Amino acid sequence: MRKSIAHGITGWASVISGLVCALLVFAVAASARAELPNETDEEWTLRKEADHIRVYTIDQPDSSFKAFKAVAVLDAPIENLMAVMANPGSCVEWVHNCTESYAFGDGEFHDRFAYSVNDMPWPVTDRDYVLRIRTRGDKASGEIVMDLNAMPDQRAENGSRVRVDRSDTLYRFTPEGDKTRMVWVQHTDPNGSLPGWLVNSLLVDIPVRSMEELERVANREKYQGYQLVYDEKGQLTGVRPTAP
Repeated sequence: MRKSIAHGITGWASVISGLVCALLVFAVAASARAELPNETDEEWTLRKEADHIRVYTIDQPDSSFKAFKAVAVLDAPIENLMAVMANPGSCVEWVHNCTESYAFGDGEFHDRFAYSVNDMPWPVTDRDYVLRIRTRGDKASGEIVMDLNAMPDQRAENGSRVRVDRSDTLYRFTPEGDKTRMVWVQHTDPNGSLPGWLVNSLLVDIPVRSMEELERVANREKYQGYQLVYDEKGQLTGVRPTAP
């Protein structure tokens, strides 16, 4: 954890922005948790448009924190993007401020656990996450959906970090030729004394920065030459390098 006076004088705007970023990383709700807003709800309000990425927000019942929806057509094929997503360490490569990420447990591609850490500006304590990641895809439509659910009790807490325990996210990938349409819907209701109005004013920047980086990462050589694997029913079971 990088803690220094020089780091600290960047101001509380940096602190809050970093904390928001930590709370906006990976993580869809299990059936017992609150549902995310529908992607087609008419109440979504456009908050930011940066090149090919659009970010919307919507109020959530019983929460002072808004949900967001980010939509973009990424200049990368869906196979490349899924190769990134299947890599348990890829959080460090594209999610803003993610400094550690790895898989744990006996899960498989379609249902697995991951642990990740986000570096926080001094004097805020670093945040960590225990996530259940579920992936499903249909060969006929080509669409792939990832549901990520914070599961804080699945791993012992680290005393030097604060465990994020409430965050619900949906990633939807749809192939469009050599490009991929990505929809990212998320609602996070963090513990603590952060005012909702301040978090809501900053959260629209986080998906933009991360999706821009995801597009760059997916086009790196290490993620080229992959193929999606389906079972006899046309359901996605994994991603693997194309045979030479």
